[in-house]
Amino acid sequence: MSDLLASEDTYRNSAIHIGTKIRSADMKKFTAYVNKEGLNILDIKKIDERIKIAAKFLSRFDPSGIVFVASREYAKKPVKAAAAALGAKYITDRFIPGSFTNPSLSGFFEPDVIVLNDPATDNQAQKEAVINGTPVVALCHTNNSTSFVDLVVPANNKGRESLALVYFLLTKEILSANGKDVSQLKQEDFLAEL
Repeated sequence: MSDLLASEDTYRNSAIHIGTKIRSADMKKFTAYVNKEGLNILDIKKIDERIKIAAKFLSRFDPSGIVFVASREYAKKPVKAAAAALGAKYITDRFIPGSFTNPSLSGFFEPDVIVLNDPATDNQAQKEAVINGTPVVALCHTNNSTSFVDLVVPANNKGRESLALVYFLLTKEILSANGKDVSQLKQEDFLAEL
């Protein structure tokens, strides 16, 4: 697995592959096996592959039209770091209903694409993107439904280290695809405080 974006050990140490005891039918194809504790384990090669696909897809958009949405606490810092590095927008506080669909709302914005940290907790943003026909990229854990998600990135979307790694790699790949310098990008800048 030498063509991975990060070493297999780096992936494992971040717990990016550790799922839940529940596995949705949608996520079965991304699951490698169930461990002795009953946790569904995501396939590291598929995680890596989907980060590359998502980065290539997102690199086609003007960064100002990309909106990262994350209400989960450990996702807030990595999302802000990704948005800052890319020049994208982010929503890490409560998503105000109508933000993408109600032009009379003061914070109204029509994104070109949204990146959800979790389709379950960030579902209002997802619903509004679907209404507008806006593409949805989402980090999906083993228990997530992928309905109305255009591009799934399988990952532990709850863990602190996992979120730092996935957003770091995604950002690095988007910048690289756009010919930008990534030498100043550091994974620790994406890690949420405890």
